[in-house]
Amino acid sequence: MTMFEPTSATPLRSQIAESAAGRDALRDYEIVHRAIAFISEHWRGQPTIEEMAEAVSVTPGELHHLFRRWAGLSPKAFMQAVTLDNAKRLLRGSASLLDVAYDSGLSGPSRLHDLFVTHEAMSPGEWKKGGAGLTLRYGFHPSPFGVAVVIVTERGLAGLAFADTGGEIEALRDMQTRWPLATYVEDSAGTATVTRRIFDSTQWRSEHPLRVVLIGTDFEIRVWETLLKIPMGKATTYSDVALTINAPKASRAVGGAVGRNPISFVVPCHRVLGKGGAITGYHWGLTRKRAMLGWETAQTETME
Repeated sequence: MTMFEPTSATPLRSQIAESAAGRDALRDYEIVHRAIAFISEHWRGQPTIEEMAEAVSVTPGELHHLFRRWAGLSPKAFMQAVTLDNAKRLLRGSASLLDVAYDSGLSGPSRLHDLFVTHEAMSPGEWKKGGAGLTLRYGFHPSPFGVAVVIVTERGLAGLAFADTGGEIEALRDMQTRWPLATYVEDSAGTATVTRRIFDSTQWRSEHPLRVVLIGTDFEIRVWETLLKIPMGKATTYSDVALTINAPKASRAVGGAVGRNPISFVVPCHRVLGKGGAITGYHWGLTRKRAMLGWETAQTETME
């Protein structure tokens, strides 16, 4: 059994609204989420900013400034960033990309600074115990993609999930099913530092990498380690990941492992697309996956 009992939503609100910047990011994303859902459904018709704004009940000016503040892109540019053409562009060279490990020591305008992640994997024995003897500390924090559920161990970041406002407890319970015998302790103060390391790009430094702990089967860890080689601003396919781990017929199993990735965004499962650039299969919702890809497009363009 876990040592976690859900409390009322009121303490969660105070945890999540921990700073003006955090509140702004969360409020922005809640509107952007609706706008992206509209864009995702209607992008073939290239809706105008007036049509987008009407769909989310804000003025065109408000929507324009909101997108600029959130992603650094105009709504029109963001629409272009989530279209099929952009997905295909992200996929170019994906097979060769995974042939060589991404060298996080390289930097420059043509190589986006990623999170500079270093990782370790728990042994199969530790995974099979279902987290027994493991203490996991968690907190709820605002992020550019909704409420982030951040879970850490003494060894590093072990879990990162996302929720819309009001769905925080459900998202935490979903994560708990992965390690049902672990002890869970609320520690928002402790996880806040890790959260800033994840989402504040000014803290993405190669000399101070973010440590993550991968807890899964041997096969899952091989897949997740492959995902860590995909730089921001690039993408790959399930079949290319299967080829990379020398399991060319295991695309379906790779898809399952990608879907069970417990460290969303940091271990970038959102950068895995279907054949031809189809944006499919994301545990935390396709709208959020599109948001991440578009946000990363803006980050890439800013640093080029």
